[in-house]
Amino acid sequence: MISAIVGGLIMLVLLALDLILKAWAYAYRVSQPSYFLGFIRINYLPGGNRGIAWGMFGETEVAMKIITALTIVMILAIGVLYFTVFRKNTAGKLCLAVIEAGAIGNLVDRLCLGYVRDFVDVSPIGFNICNFADFYITFGAVALLIVILFVGKDAVVPLGKYRRQVREEQEQARSEEETQNGK
Repeated sequence: MISAIVGGLIMLVLLALDLILKAWAYAYRVSQPSYFLGFIRINYLPGGNRGIAWGMFGETEVAMKIITALTIVMILAIGVLYFTVFRKNTAGKLCLAVIEAGAIGNLVDRLCLGYVRDFVDVSPIGFNICNFADFYITFGAVALLIVILFVGKDAVVPLGKYRRQVREEQEQARSEEETQNGK
């Protein structure tokens, strides 16, 4: 129960941060002349991003309606996964909360404004102008993949103490099976 509350709070804080930063960048039309550390600068995108990544499908109203509907389905599916498949996996729940914050942040923009407010220019590293919600989705998805693959005893390839725990459980099950077969 506590991890559900913590995950909900994390999601709400990240969502608020995303929406506040988008509003700030667009209200003040923030545009830095140079890149910080050579790869990132604040540079609001006039008119916003009417499509998805790199503006794809922005000119196709039907495609954007489908993408918006799929986003709503994804948000609901993440909620279901949070309370079912990942109910005992705290790390997985936190990753889902981060993804959920990003998905809802961009959905709010799309539904209220008709576009997503992008303002973080990371084009020197091969991406385009994006926003914090995009970072949340990307980071959360990568972290969730790592959790599914390596973290916890239910991981595909459990690491560290979990690998030892899984091995011990498997050996115990084998021993019990041999005992039952020997009787």
